[in-house]
Amino acid sequence: MSAPSMKERKACWGARDEYWKCLDEKMEDTPKCEKLRYCFENLCPQQWVKYFDRRRDYLKYKAKLEAGEFQPSETTEKS
Repeated sequence: MSAPSMKERKACWGARDEYWKCLDEKMEDTPKCEKLRYCFENLCPQQWVKYFDRRRDYLKYKAKLEAGEFQPSETTEKS
């Protein structure tokens, strides 16, 4: 795989940002953001899509943890 050009990277990041914005506005209702997800997946290398998906999950978890909103599961509390 060759490295994406600056133009390709900007298009990928823009598609990612639009998709994430849609998810934020639609309260994570993924069917409403399906077209943006398709665009995101087509403009970004597959490895990047996987990384960005994990990154978004981590950032949401971190924000909950910092706000004191994280509730551990029952199995976590017992261990």
